[in-house]
Amino acid sequence: MVKSLKHIILEKKIGETPLEVLEAWRKKHPSLVDTTMAYAGRLDPMASGKLLVLIGEECKHQENYHHLDKTYIFSVLFGVSSDSGDVLGLLTEGKAREIPQESIEKILPSLVGDIELPYPIFSSRTIKGKPLHTWTLEGRLNEITIPSKKSTIYELALTKQEQKTRATIVVEASNKIESIPLVTDPRKAIGNDFRRPDIRKSWLEFSKAGTENDVFTIATFTCTASSGTYMRSLSEKIAEIIGSIGLAFYIHRTEIGQYDYVNKIWSKRF
Repeated sequence: MVKSLKHIILEKKIGETPLEVLEAWRKKHPSLVDTTMAYAGRLDPMASGKLLVLIGEECKHQENYHHLDKTYIFSVLFGVSSDSGDVLGLLTEGKAREIPQESIEKILPSLVGDIELPYPIFSSRTIKGKPLHTWTLEGRLNEITIPSKKSTIYELALTKQEQKTRATIVVEASNKIESIPLVTDPRKAIGNDFRRPDIRKSWLEFSKAGTENDVFTIATFTCTASSGTYMRSLSEKIAEIIGSIGLAFYIHRTEIGQYDYVNKIWSKRF
């Protein structure tokens, strides 16, 4: 039965790489040890949720899966940004960190519909044959134009808003950062283990930048969007429109398929 599968939905945890998730599943199915597998949409190290994996001959039809809509639950931490757009980055702290709920709700309708968002500089988007994250790590972003992605936001809703202290945020972010296994692959030496020595230092500096009881707003949203929409970029956009800065503090993918926006239902799911 396993051999007849065309695809499988796996659940990725924060800190896991898609490859780790795939290989863990493969170990449980030894009959597929030599079978080709391919992702139909990756997830960042700090993101969790559904991962669609194609199996065997279905990998030859990967293009059929390139335009699948996605639904996410994601949280925006206001008053802090990073060069990666999430907690796994070098930080910049701003002033507007406590955001009224009405200010958030007011701007959401303007984001529903067609939107153009820049690709995160730490992403796999290829420019001149090289991923953006490589250009970034090599310090050569000045040689290229960072591209943007035209997307459609079908639905975007605020589901929760809470206040957290600086100390709590540091603990939660640090737990996520340390959830990634040590990277020793020499082929990834340029990334220096996701730059974690520098990122740890950045979070330590953040922890000492004010008092541990400083309060920050974290807003949680649900979003259904077209394929390729980065929640990291959307998080930054939400904060920008409000007049603050922000980063994606939490990202979880809950649905993959084709969304029927008129009838508000998933017409096809994986």
